[in-house]
Amino acid sequence: MAELDGQVRQDEHAQQQVAATGAPAPGLLSPRPLSPRKAAILDHADRFAAERAGWRDKAAFFHGEDECYLRFLIPPGSRVLEIGCGLGDTLASLQPSYGVGIDFSEAQIAIARTRHPNLTFISGDAEDAATLSAVNGPFDVILVLDTIGSLDDCQQFIEQLHPLCTRETRLVIGYFSHLWYPLLKAAEAMGLRMPQPEQNVLSPADLRNLAVLADFDPVKSEQRVLSPLRLAGIGRFANRFLSVLPGLRALSLRHYLVSRSMRCVSDDVRSATVVVPARNERGNIEPAVQRIAAFCSDIEIIFIEGHSKDGTYEEMERVRAAFPGHDIKLMRQPGKGKADAVFTAFDAARGDVLMILDADLTMPPEQLPKFFEALRSGKGEFINGSRLVYPMDEGAMRFLNLIANKTFSYLFSWLLNQRYTDTLCGTKVLRRSDYIRLKAGKAYFGDFDPFGDFDLIFGASKLNLKSIDLPIRYAARSYGETQISRFRHGWMLLKMVVFAFFKIKAI
Repeated sequence: MAELDGQVRQDEHAQQQVAATGAPAPGLLSPRPLSPRKAAILDHADRFAAERAGWRDKAAFFHGEDECYLRFLIPPGSRVLEIGCGLGDTLASLQPSYGVGIDFSEAQIAIARTRHPNLTFISGDAEDAATLSAVNGPFDVILVLDTIGSLDDCQQFIEQLHPLCTRETRLVIGYFSHLWYPLLKAAEAMGLRMPQPEQNVLSPADLRNLAVLADFDPVKSEQRVLSPLRLAGIGRFANRFLSVLPGLRALSLRHYLVSRSMRCVSDDVRSATVVVPARNERGNIEPAVQRIAAFCSDIEIIFIEGHSKDGTYEEMERVRAAFPGHDIKLMRQPGKGKADAVFTAFDAARGDVLMILDADLTMPPEQLPKFFEALRSGKGEFINGSRLVYPMDEGAMRFLNLIANKTFSYLFSWLLNQRYTDTLCGTKVLRRSDYIRLKAGKAYFGDFDPFGDFDLIFGASKLNLKSIDLPIRYAARSYGETQISRFRHGWMLLKMVVFAFFKIKAI
């Protein structure tokens, strides 16, 4: 922090020297000259700096709605860089452990430092590489709120953010819907909104395209806020429950894009743990070991047994002794349900990558190399199996189960803003480091999921992990019986949809 403050003071001194002498200080890059458009925007920001807090108070309801969703995307205690921070109020509302704001209006930065002395503020043009080089990164989140509308070259600006990123960094861009532009200009004319210079007109599709061109991979997008006004409580109801509905969401004022740097994708995973939860699956234990391919040089297999009555645990012991060349560990789950088994084994796992393989082997173990490669290559960070793409074996899934699975897939794709074609496939794969982060935030959703599938799916969504569906050929089980009750578990899934709506969507 001290080094950064020293760098900021040095940069300010250099700017003063440039103004006084017309030459840059030795060893420092000269500021990039502003285009006429950017110069006009800077002049506007400086002129309105003293009034900005008043205008913000006037639009307190809108900013509150905006920050409510940002706090969902950005957990407190994160390292956050906000580019175009204005007075720093939004950055402060996120409660960062280390917060840095950049704005090219020195007048606004001076006010921000007074309002939020616990945060660090830098005055400079964020499109100038010299400004970004003065920032002490990396960050967990880089927030660009509305600033995207004032930039000369959005793609080049986004490209310059890669050095401030790690694999886990998320770029969050928030912007006004272009459909609202006439209404916003009318509000300015009526004195209901602070006057703004002409802005770039960018749709959600434009933002996604710019991110891709700059080597940022879109993770998910959302559209929210139908009403920027409180309207005696109607505005909050509309924003919370209506603005997220299919069809109506296209009319929302605000849209958000979450992306990750593809230049920071790492293939540093070297080992894997395959967790096999098993209850009354005696006949599938040895085939599981035989069919798991050597997809990496270090594979740990954890069998975790769930109070079986057919001698499953004893069979596990026999198989471990029969395959001494494999790293096989045996556990008995302390509680009940698949979730308890999976998370108990995950906590004991040592692999860089954690994989779930259901002991019924309806997901062929031969497919595990595809899951490992999808994660290792960086194509995804949460790999979810999908049984509903390829034709499946006759009798592998009952008709009502098939209809229910497809229905829940549509619902959860809408809830999570990422495509899921099969939420209930037992095979899910993620990094152990991401599981640790997911577990740390598990209290947000509580302990409600006996399967574990939705704990992982919801947790991955909350972490803004890139989710990928990987199609598999679903096979009929050759031993034992399904332990899924269509109606009891179907009712439980409906309750999960309602629960997820209030925890993920209606916030």
